[in-house]
Amino acid sequence: MKINKRRQFLSLLGLVGLGLGGVSSKAQAHHTETHFEDKAKHQLVYQLNKADHDYIDHVLFSSGEMLRKYGDDIEIVVTVLGPGLHLLAHHPKRAISKEQQQRVRSLASYGVRFQACGNTMKSLEWSEKDLFDLAEIVPIGVEAIMMLQEQGFSYISW
Repeated sequence: MKINKRRQFLSLLGLVGLGLGGVSSKAQAHHTETHFEDKAKHQLVYQLNKADHDYIDHVLFSSGEMLRKYGDDIEIVVTVLGPGLHLLAHHPKRAISKEQQQRVRSLASYGVRFQACGNTMKSLEWSEKDLFDLAEIVPIGVEAIMMLQEQGFSYISW
C-alpha cells in the first residue's frame, strides 16, 4: 500500500543527514504518478550539466527541499545533460558517488523525473542499457527544458 510514501521518504532523508527538517503535511502518495491526471500548482525543471560532486549535491538537495516543502503541490523534472549524464549511468566514467546515485533513485521513486539527453548519450556512445531504468531519454536535453518552460515550468540552473 502506498500510504504516505512521500512522508516516509522525507523522514528517511532527514535521518540520513540531508537536513531536510520536518515533513510537509501536504505530502501525498498520488504525486508519485507525476500528475498525469492533474497539474501541480508548482512546476520546476532543473538543469544538471556538470559531474562536479558539490554541484550535484546542490541540485539533489534543492530538489528534495522543494519536494519536502510543497509535497503534492509540485512537479519536479531534472534534465541531465553533458558531463552530468554520468549521474544516471550504471558505470559512470566520472567521479559520481554511490550516495548521489541512491539519492537519484530515492527522489525518482517519489515522483521526481530525470530526463537524459540523447545527444550526450550519442557523444558518449551510450545506449539505453547504460542508464538507470528511471531515466527518461529525450532527444535533446536543452529542447526538453525549453518545452517544459513552454508548459509553465520554472527553469532552475546553477
